[in-house]
Amino acid sequence: MKVTHKMVDKQLRTRGMLFNLLVKKSNEEKFIASMHHSKKRMEKSFRGKDVKGLDCSEDWVKRSDGSSIRVRIYRPLHQVEDVPGVLWLHGGGYAQGLPEMSGEMYKRLIQAGDCVIVAPDYRLSIEAPYPAALEDAYDVLLWMKDNAHELGIRNDQLMAGGESAGGGLTAALTLYARDKGEVNIAFQMPLYPMIDDRMVTESARENNAYIWDTKMNRWAWKLYLGDLYGKEVPVYAAPARAEDYSSLPPAATFVGDIEPFRDETITYVENLKQNGTPVDFEIYKGAFHGFDIIHPKAKISRDARDFLMNAFQYAVKHYFAAQKK
Repeated sequence: MKVTHKMVDKQLRTRGMLFNLLVKKSNEEKFIASMHHSKKRMEKSFRGKDVKGLDCSEDWVKRSDGSSIRVRIYRPLHQVEDVPGVLWLHGGGYAQGLPEMSGEMYKRLIQAGDCVIVAPDYRLSIEAPYPAALEDAYDVLLWMKDNAHELGIRNDQLMAGGESAGGGLTAALTLYARDKGEVNIAFQMPLYPMIDDRMVTESARENNAYIWDTKMNRWAWKLYLGDLYGKEVPVYAAPARAEDYSSLPPAATFVGDIEPFRDETITYVENLKQNGTPVDFEIYKGAFHGFDIIHPKAKISRDARDFLMNAFQYAVKHYFAAQKK
């Protein structure tokens, strides 16, 4: 899908163009190098950074091999009990990012409805390809269930969400948790999720939009899948490959209409709906990938945030609270 400057929302154009100059890489080697550089830069700038107005803490979750996953925990300043526990998975193409990146999202979710957010510093693809990130996400989800009382959350139903690669992990996690049968996810928020490595949809082919395009998408999938790239890819790596969408949790998501993940997001939503799963979904005209993060003050970004918070409030009231009766 060829994207022209005029197709971009007017308020997003300048920010997208300027940001594009900073993040675009001309070849795969430079892209990989930029992911390593980004990891070092983010570690220096964001690691351990708290969110003003929230109770912020840190803990460690053991993996089966004895190593540990760093997790950030965000709570309201007032004491809470039996509230939703939200597992939030940061974005970054599976190759970069830290949980501290999504501080504004945590603040909005907690303001929208009392909850406790657990955000893992999952392994990145530049360090360990699939299934490392998914295993980390699942280990932390089980840890939330086992430590619900200490966290102030309920252990019978939890929520999961994330942007981009975090959205992809969210979708994968709901499939994985359903099939394992050890923990129940009440609600999912896979925002503009990265879920289809095949890149055969109209929006994914030859997409030259700002921020994230077809070339960067392909390079990121190669990093994440490792030796599996181009082979038989599991549905837990690329959820768009799934055929069974039954018994999955209600969802809320949104996507821009000019970004590579538009069509795979639409298909994911349709598959959920066809299996009777309630979904709140919006497409934003003229929006590139991650628009709400790149230009949070733009009207289109504020509209997307309002939509998500309304959907989250509804989920807390209807999908989560209903199980408490």
